[in-house]
Amino acid sequence: MADSGILWIDIIFDWAVIALVELAKWLGITYEEINVWLFVIAWPIATLAMILLILKLWQDKRRLVKSLP
Repeated sequence: MADSGILWIDIIFDWAVIALVELAKWLGITYEEINVWLFVIAWPIATLAMILLILKLWQDKRRLVKSLP
């Protein structure tokens, strides 16, 4: 499948594609649909959630540091 010329990249890419194809079969959707769900929907939502959590934790830390004597 992959042909980047870097063996370890090709192995990981091939494994990931095979895993996505098998997961798509198991879920009854296509490989393209699972790509959209993962990389267009789930990943951005997870990234946004992490950013919001990091900002909240940063704000909590600032509040705690200010409350120290």
